[in-house]
Amino acid sequence: MNTETVLGLMREAMVLTLMVSAPLLAAGLIIGVIVSIFQTVTQIRETTLTFVPKIIGVMVFMVLFGPWMMSIVLSYTSRMIQTIQTIAR
Repeated sequence: MNTETVLGLMREAMVLTLMVSAPLLAAGLIIGVIVSIFQTVTQIRETTLTFVPKIIGVMVFMVLFGPWMMSIVLSYTSRMIQTIQTIAR
């Protein structure tokens, strides 16, 4: 196993991590901005108001994007297992 192979596998793992986490992070960001604008307009300063909508939104996005995220992670894992088998020989 050479350096290029290891760096390629590491790069692929980081890209996979970004792809899988992006929908949940985007949902949290968008909901956070909307709640912050709502709090600014209404002058409500309740700290729990920011967390509950984010948690609900992230859970909804997890249900919606969960199968897609799971299929990507499973395909990556199977590729890594096959790669380990070819490297170990």
